[in-house]
Amino acid sequence: MRKVPRQISERLPAAADLFAEKGLNDTKVDDVAAATGVPKATLYYYFSGKEDILAFLLEDLLRDISDAVTTIVRSDGTAAERLQGVIHAQLRAMAQRPAVCRALIGELGRAGRMPVIADMISTAYQQPVETLLVAGAADGSLVPQPDARATSIALFGAVTISALMYLVTDNDLDELHVGATLHGIVIDGLRPRDKDLP
Repeated sequence: MRKVPRQISERLPAAADLFAEKGLNDTKVDDVAAATGVPKATLYYYFSGKEDILAFLLEDLLRDISDAVTTIVRSDGTAAERLQGVIHAQLRAMAQRPAVCRALIGELGRAGRMPVIADMISTAYQQPVETLLVAGAADGSLVPQPDARATSIALFGAVTISALMYLVTDNDLDELHVGATLHGIVIDGLRPRDKDLP
């Protein structure tokens, strides 16, 4: 894929609305051109097809999540506090792109087969979260995990599916509410417990 100029990339979120509404299989590149105002020939210059456009939109979302997660992981605070920040950052990024997220749920199986997307999820989220889980065990703010990678994958899934369930039902994704709920279930569940309590 060629580097996409900003004046084109800024128009592409309109394609996410189409993918979310009609599905990738039932959306034609002509439809994308009409919705975005980007000529069909220009779309084919930058993308091999509609799957490539969807991948670009997902990569853009993951880049934003990655930037936010990197900043949070490098910040001060306990690992548990930073992990809570990571959850909120992912929810915020998804709330800002509801159509991309709705398209994602319809194409989840296809997206999972996109190696670039899988690599980006690992780099943008799973590896930094693994680092926080290990740091949390060291600073005492989280319990040690027998498999930090599996825990990071489960956390990504919990946050992603929670956000998608709001977005696919046309409800507003309230980052604070969903984040607080996930915090109660996930973060508090990962915290050490007083051994004297039942």
